Amino acid sequence: MLAVSPPPRLPLLTFTPLRAFPPLPPRRRGLSRRCIRRSSTPLVLLRARAGRHAGIVIDVDEMAENGDRDLPVDVSFTRRLPPALTVGDGLDALLRAANEVKATPPAGARSGVIRFEVLVPPSTKALKWCSQFRGSSLFPQFYLSRKLTSVPSFQLEICGIGSAICFHGSYLVKNEFDLVSRYISSDSHLIKAYGFVDMNYVKESPLVEEKLGSYYFFIPQVELSEFDSCSILSSTLVWDDSISHKFEDAVSLFESCFDQIQNSYDSSASISHKGLVPSYISGDAHLSETGNAQLVYLDAEVLASIDAKASVEKENFLTSDQSFVRFSPQLFLYSNMELYLQRNTIEFFIKSCSNINLAWASLIVEECVRLGFTYFCIAPGSRSSPLALSATGHPLTKCISCYDERSLGFHALGYGRGSRKPAVVITSSGTAVSNLLPSVVEASQDFVPIILLTADRPPELHDAGANQAINQVNHFGTFVRYFFNLPPPGDQIHARMVLTTLDSAAYYAMQAPQGPVHINCAFREPLDYTNQHWNVDCLRGLDKWFKNSEPYTRYLRMKTVSAFGNYSCSVMEVLEIIEKAEQGLLLVGAIHTDEDMWAVALLARHLSWPVATDILSGLRLRKVVNSLPGLDKSILFIDHIDQILLSDSAKNWISPDVIVQIGSRITSKRVGMFLETSFPSSYILIDRHPCRHDPSHVVTHRIQANVAEFAASLCRCTFQRKRSRWTEILTILNSVVSQEIMFQIHAKCSLTEPYVAHIIGESLYGDAVMFVGNSMVIRDLDMFGNGWMDYTTNGNNVMTHHFPDFVGTAVAGNRGASGIDGLISTAIGFAIGSNKHVFCVVGDISFLHDTNGLALLNQRAWRKPMTIIVVNNHGGAIFSFLPVAKTASPQILEKFFYASHDISISKLCAAHRVKHFLVQTKAELHDALVKSNMEQVDCVVEVDNSIDSNANFHRIMSMFSNYSTSQYLAYLLEAPCLKSEVDAIPVDRIDSVECMLYRIQLSAPRTSGLSDGRFIHEGFVLKLRVVDNIVGFGEVAPIEIHEEDLLDVEEQLRFLLHRVKDSVLDVIPLLRGSFSNWIWTSLGIPPSSIFPSVKCGLEMAILNLLASQQKCSLFKVLAGCDPLGRDENVIEYSQNSSGSIQICALVDCNGSPMEVALAVAKLAAEGFTTFKLKVGRRESPIEDATALHKIREVVGYQINIRVDANQKWTYEQAVEFGSRVKSLRLEYIEEPVSSVNDLIKFCENSVLPVALDETIDNLKGDIIPKLHQFVHPGIVALVIKPSVVGGFENAAHIAKWAQLHDKMAVISSTYESSIGLASYIQLAHYVDQQSSIVSRIRNKDKCRAAAHGLGTYQWLREDVSEQKLKIHASPLGDGIRASVEDAHGYLHHLNINNDKIERTYGEEKLRSYSIQVDADDCSYLVKLREAGDHTNEKVVLLLHGFLGTSEDWVPMMKALAPSARVIAIDLPGHGESQIMQRHKNSEQFIVTVQLVADLLLKLMCHITDGEVVVVGYSMGARIALHMALNQDHKIRGAVTISGSPGLRDEASRRRRIAIDKSRAQFLMSCGLECFLQTWYSGKLWNSLREHPEFNSLVRTRSKHKNIKALAKVLADSSVGRQKSLWEDLKHLKRPLLIVAGEKDAKFKDISQKMRMEIMNHAECGSDGPKGKELCEMIIIPDSGHAVHVENPLPLVRAVRKFLLKLY
Repeated sequence: MLAVSPPPRLPLLTFTPLRAFPPLPPRRRGLSRRCIRRSSTPLVLLRARAGRHAGIVIDVDEMAENGDRDLPVDVSFTRRLPPALTVGDGLDALLRAANEVKATPPAGARSGVIRFEVLVPPSTKALKWCSQFRGSSLFPQFYLSRKLTSVPSFQLEICGIGSAICFHGSYLVKNEFDLVSRYISSDSHLIKAYGFVDMNYVKESPLVEEKLGSYYFFIPQVELSEFDSCSILSSTLVWDDSISHKFEDAVSLFESCFDQIQNSYDSSASISHKGLVPSYISGDAHLSETGNAQLVYLDAEVLASIDAKASVEKENFLTSDQSFVRFSPQLFLYSNMELYLQRNTIEFFIKSCSNINLAWASLIVEECVRLGFTYFCIAPGSRSSPLALSATGHPLTKCISCYDERSLGFHALGYGRGSRKPAVVITSSGTAVSNLLPSVVEASQDFVPIILLTADRPPELHDAGANQAINQVNHFGTFVRYFFNLPPPGDQIHARMVLTTLDSAAYYAMQAPQGPVHINCAFREPLDYTNQHWNVDCLRGLDKWFKNSEPYTRYLRMKTVSAFGNYSCSVMEVLEIIEKAEQGLLLVGAIHTDEDMWAVALLARHLSWPVATDILSGLRLRKVVNSLPGLDKSILFIDHIDQILLSDSAKNWISPDVIVQIGSRITSKRVGMFLETSFPSSYILIDRHPCRHDPSHVVTHRIQANVAEFAASLCRCTFQRKRSRWTEILTILNSVVSQEIMFQIHAKCSLTEPYVAHIIGESLYGDAVMFVGNSMVIRDLDMFGNGWMDYTTNGNNVMTHHFPDFVGTAVAGNRGASGIDGLISTAIGFAIGSNKHVFCVVGDISFLHDTNGLALLNQRAWRKPMTIIVVNNHGGAIFSFLPVAKTASPQILEKFFYASHDISISKLCAAHRVKHFLVQTKAELHDALVKSNMEQVDCVVEVDNSIDSNANFHRIMSMFSNYSTSQYLAYLLEAPCLKSEVDAIPVDRIDSVECMLYRIQLSAPRTSGLSDGRFIHEGFVLKLRVVDNIVGFGEVAPIEIHEEDLLDVEEQLRFLLHRVKDSVLDVIPLLRGSFSNWIWTSLGIPPSSIFPSVKCGLEMAILNLLASQQKCSLFKVLAGCDPLGRDENVIEYSQNSSGSIQICALVDCNGSPMEVALAVAKLAAEGFTTFKLKVGRRESPIEDATALHKIREVVGYQINIRVDANQKWTYEQAVEFGSRVKSLRLEYIEEPVSSVNDLIKFCENSVLPVALDETIDNLKGDIIPKLHQFVHPGIVALVIKPSVVGGFENAAHIAKWAQLHDKMAVISSTYESSIGLASYIQLAHYVDQQSSIVSRIRNKDKCRAAAHGLGTYQWLREDVSEQKLKIHASPLGDGIRASVEDAHGYLHHLNINNDKIERTYGEEKLRSYSIQVDADDCSYLVKLREAGDHTNEKVVLLLHGFLGTSEDWVPMMKALAPSARVIAIDLPGHGESQIMQRHKNSEQFIVTVQLVADLLLKLMCHITDGEVVVVGYSMGARIALHMALNQDHKIRGAVTISGSPGLRDEASRRRRIAIDKSRAQFLMSCGLECFLQTWYSGKLWNSLREHPEFNSLVRTRSKHKNIKALAKVLADSSVGRQKSLWEDLKHLKRPLLIVAGEKDAKFKDISQKMRMEIMNHAECGSDGPKGKELCEMIIIPDSGHAVHVENPLPLVRAVRKFLLKLY
């Protein structure tokens, strides 16, 4: 028996491998330097001389006597630069910024820290970037990675070079980190210090040694932080005169550092897979393990927590998982990094191979590794044994095996997609090679590199009948980029031929056009470790190769002239075409890298063209990381171009004159067909490869370049940023289709395939990406994927005020040949290559086609867990959309096209031990996706569906998209105000706003609730006016059952008057979200904070204004130009084409049954055919049932009867009533039960039709998904009150949901005047027309028009207008009707009856004046603004925050004016107020909070003899609190908004004084603009930065003229100088309202502590008001620190109610 020794492996010195999966083994740490000997003692003295340290080196222990060392530097700020296209551009930007500071240094700043930050492409990786500086003499150089506890799926990676400042000392000494905190500011939350604990820096030597209690930290000169959504390149300047390092020294050091960085940096360099560490270890360096080489870091938050602790432990620091630091060429510390020391062992290993086959195979594998190709896919086989044994024996390879070569080939393809470098495939001979053909074809067609090493029989066995011997020469034909047939190994052939062959193949694989390469490797026996002599002379010429780790042949590319340089004539031609484009369209096809996605985003913003994105572009699914979706209009994404093109009118209208396409593959066939017919004057296609990808034959200019190069050439040119009318309309159409898709998908209760496509992006947590199959899944994702996904909850969001405000989601797919084979295997390879969490979405046939891929999935090697979503419709659903489905018989379709099956996917998964979820509902899908993310295991989620239902829903979706697109396009094009404009959509501004409070008499008490006995109804009429005296009326009519009263409504209206005036009128009628978005973007108010009746009245006024502007009816504005309405079939189909609606009579069932019956009979005689009777008011439901029986007895069954119980009955009472009226043929019972939970039970048990009313009113937020609980067929109608559900837009969409679920939609009034009724009539007619369209699209029977609940017109004894609204009986006998024409005529000729108007108010005029107040040392000239009755005894004084002015309070002043005399002032140093020194000795003059409070006390005495309510924000809140506690004789009460009583301890106050002094110095030396940028970059303002008025607010702040006074106030009024008021809170005597924003965690916590302090002592006291009376706290939702700006309406309401409590 032959004994074979185990295969030798190359030596590998491994301390936990870098980026390894599965989980890392226990850590080992090490330190590398020359001649280090091991020591038996736990602490090893490292006698290695450290390298040159750039920057300041501070021995903290020697500075212990310096009492001010904890105080911050004079100037500390971070400047954020515009994003850079490349890392090289980022470095240039940092250098330019430093030169600007050098030219204008901060005046008077003796110390400072200046940090510059620039976003660079997210493809800029810390580990790769750090490898650029291996030859640099600049130290230290470091790298670290760490998993964040807040985002476990994310790995933070940071690297840096150089040192701006170093610290070393002992952390066991108290306050030892004070000096470190001096240079690390909380204003720059990304700045960190890196270093080691229990390591000592010996200055005299210099040496580094292990020593318990010691530390060494440094702030790097240049740093790269790699986050999940971006990479940030930064640089830091540090100077400090007190330690003899001046500003000039810091700049000189910075410049020297950058010279070395720029000389070392090579953008084309790549990192060897062997890792960074070996390249740093030189000569005969030895290794010594140490436990303290783990890199740790500090930031401002960590330092604050250390200050709060009595003692410091090593665990207090932020630790790294992997790290290294290089202090010199000889001194190297590392932790958990992979080490590979070659030490000439390759030569020995190869020369010791037992035979020539293994020697050649080892050469091939080693060269692959040197080229960076370390992933080997090995198919079992005998002839390939030498290659397989060599690959598995190499220490740096990763090997995977699969018994199916076809799956293995696709797996390698996926790896190449994910890593952008080839996998190496090893197969045996024969058909094993042929099985690779499908994957080779796909790789060739889609430019994915693969290296194919196919074993073969030697030549003598070919054409001789030998087993498994086929012709493998050029086996893949033209589908490979390179082929070479290696001869059988022999020692007569120089071995270097093998290496050059492989290097050549690698070059062709990676050179554009990339693709597969094939090396056929013939082997004679022996194929194993059998010894067979061979002559090592064949290795001659490899001496140098053996001694290094580089490939034998290095293919070098000459550096070309930068794309920013001179342009050729052809490039200039392209630039001119783009510059002259009037209707340019940027079409983004398949792009594959983060760098390309980044470049496209910057290019899109630069061009301001509409951007149509393919699903494979990586920009189609975007995660929002900053503001609300779509609010950033710098990039105009057209996600739904495919669905827009369903409309023929849109297809004909969209005529781009220039198309620039980046990436050559487009998924949508509809887009491809459009390109064939659009014929732009210029069509420019950019891609890396030179191939002709132009199936439509329309390309006029073909540019072979990578995206960054092309983007660079364009971004260097200045284009006129023009937003054309064409662009605006296209953007609106995209919103229309997006909202229609979202509505249809969420309105459908069942789980559909479009729903899966729409929501799958929301499950892409952290670094997750997507691999999508072919056939229907990729088309669904392209058509229905949600373009914007909320990512703002990510705790690692560092892009809070950077561009872009989104992160693209990489999506990959096999679209080269678009086959359905090998998709699972490809996705698994993609997961390994990309090192991401991959979501794979495939169809059931695709899944079944590659079940062998589950064997690869089951190996679970070198990758993160995968989630595979299988859309199982039990066949090939795509054929149901093709023409054959209309002509072939069902039997033929089922068998030969659909390939219908009933295969159990769950059993297939079980066979491969893969977790499986079967989902059939939306909730089950959501739960399965959550579980897959939480459990972090591979799983298959099977979505059960059917072909027929899928095809029908797709048809419905398409028809609705088509209809909506045509409808809105017609509206936009036919509006008179749009026709005359060419360049852009004109938008009017609202010139004036008028609000009128009316009071009218009713003929009877309202049925909705209590009445005051006078039958009075009150409400408001809004009147908006634009140019040419065009007006629009709206009505706000709150009633007692609303959660709002008249005073609340008036208060909001007065506030809105100021905001609405001069706002841009760019509302798109009934476009879902348009009106709410207008409220947010134009008015700066969260829509949820506006009362529903106010929102409805404002929307009504705007819609009527648009109707007046377009000289048409409100109905025409709502309906647009109905594209289906022109179809005669539709006109015939609609029962209600007469332009009128039927009205339901409203009857209050007071009185005896006969009296009620006679009242109904009288109304029936007037022409009513439908009646709603109010029930539930009597003692027993039996009495109501008796009344109904009497009505049927008197009037008969020719009328329709509805009853409304208003949720008055219990379930038992409702059942009792239902049992007695079953025979009365009621149209429905409205709200029969008091509990929503009993509704469905009542429907099922009573079998009576039910309608919803109050149930809808009580739904908050996004109503549509919440309506799914009411799809029960027993619920037949939805009664919709626009004034309660929040307006016309919401009402129309609720109605549409009802119609989609075969329910009646009834528009109902709430006792509005004729203004509201006339508007509702037209809305109701629109709803009826919409019902007809919905029925037709769904192929449903004709629907019966509803009788709408507008019968309250009968209650109007008086009206607000001089004319009457016409409502009359139809001559056709079909009830009382109201026509659209009459309603339009009423509104068009509306004259307000001034006798019914109680008061009218427009924009409140403020009074401005100044008062001088004198103090002992100064005079204060105060600028005041005043609103309200100056004789009002209720006086409110408003105090703004730092940087604010009295103007901040203007809207709030106008809202509070009816309640009080409201005065706002400019505090000292702000606005137009002046504070003047009365004595020459200016040093004694300090503007403290106490001084300001004393001056304000004197000011109040000038203003009023009575008491004052003080309202203060931030700095103003501190002043207000001081006055409430110390000047209570003049203070009636106080409101503090985001305020603090100060700092409790002396050390904190001392440090805060220094911080504010530093900020004041910064303001003086760098100017207001730079100061504002830094001030508002802090975490405190995260919420404010997302507010639409943020930029406007900053511009207002920049208008301060007296910078010196502002800086003085900042320093003098520091919270550190203020006396702490925490103890004084115990003695509070005046009522206090404490207000904080929900998102302001810091001040919310302070507010809660203030309240507890007051409550505890107030409850313990024997006299004075109790705690609840004395102190109240409210948290304002949807707001952060600047509550009065971010969500002012709840604040206004709280202050007014506080005033009512005080007076």
